[in-house]
Amino acid sequence: MKIAVDFSPAQSHNYAVHIDALERLSFSGKVAIVTNPKVAGLHLKTLLGHIEAKELYIITVPDGETHKTLANVEYIIENLLNHRFDRNATLIAFGGGVVGDMVGFAAAIFQRGIKFIQIPTTLLSQVDASVGGKTGVNNRFGKNLVGAFHQPSAVYCESAFLATLPSREFGAGVAEIIKMAVTFDAEFFAFLEKNNLHETSHLQNAVARSIAIKANVVAQDEREAGVRAVLNYGHTFGHVIENETGYGRFLHGEAVAIGMRMANALARKLGYIGDEEEERISTLLRSYGLHFSYPVANPEAFYQAFFLDKKSLDATIAFILPKGIGNYTIVKDAPKETVLEVLQEFDR
Repeated sequence: MKIAVDFSPAQSHNYAVHIDALERLSFSGKVAIVTNPKVAGLHLKTLLGHIEAKELYIITVPDGETHKTLANVEYIIENLLNHRFDRNATLIAFGGGVVGDMVGFAAAIFQRGIKFIQIPTTLLSQVDASVGGKTGVNNRFGKNLVGAFHQPSAVYCESAFLATLPSREFGAGVAEIIKMAVTFDAEFFAFLEKNNLHETSHLQNAVARSIAIKANVVAQDEREAGVRAVLNYGHTFGHVIENETGYGRFLHGEAVAIGMRMANALARKLGYIGDEEEERISTLLRSYGLHFSYPVANPEAFYQAFFLDKKSLDATIAFILPKGIGNYTIVKDAPKETVLEVLQEFDR
């Protein structure tokens, strides 16, 4: 299956997301596969069987969100310079969202931009991070505050790579699937309520539908000036949680799941969803182990951290909230006292 990401002529190049259709990839220039030790041990041999290149190098970076840093991007670039890569070279991101974000950023800034291909190996990166051209790294102030928009040349999503995912990684990816259904597609949400994604056919359907939603949104709004911001449902809260916990306690999708529940509580207080809709979303998250406890120790500090997020603009916080199930609203004037109530009451 192939899903097109088609931009208007004034924007970036078009490309396709290939689902379970990893072809033989041939390159005339130099190629570097960037991966981590875990993915390399499990799947690198399989990938190498699909690649033909005159010069092929493997670059290994540490695994985990704490390693998504400028230092590791510099490490990737130094490897490229040591092997005399030029503008005709191609990078291949082979791993989860951390690898994809760093490789995309390295590709964006090396020689002012070279091609890169995404071959995501986690559910979360297949349905979300690998599509759309967002690249970047974290620093002590927050998540993805240093980065660039740089679209891949192609994306290859292979379900075979998901077979080795730990249960937590699987659940983290499901959180992003649920996110898209809540905000964009009530029928898809009903599908998720009725069908267990641990069954291969249901998972393949959910992956394809999630990618189609993401591709459509990105094609309309490459640089997050409008509708693409809706994909941040759960992320405004979730990014603060990740930063507060040093990117070590929760996987990204797990933090997003907590952030979705916080956003839902705010949406209920502001009258955008009812108790029954809020419970339906919580029940679906719970069914995949995504109902974590996170008492907010300092609500005021948590609130102030929103302003360090790249999604805040002109000292205004944009909260992406569900409007029923299958629709959304962007709220830029949520009363501070109401937001603090949500944070004070959460999991206490």
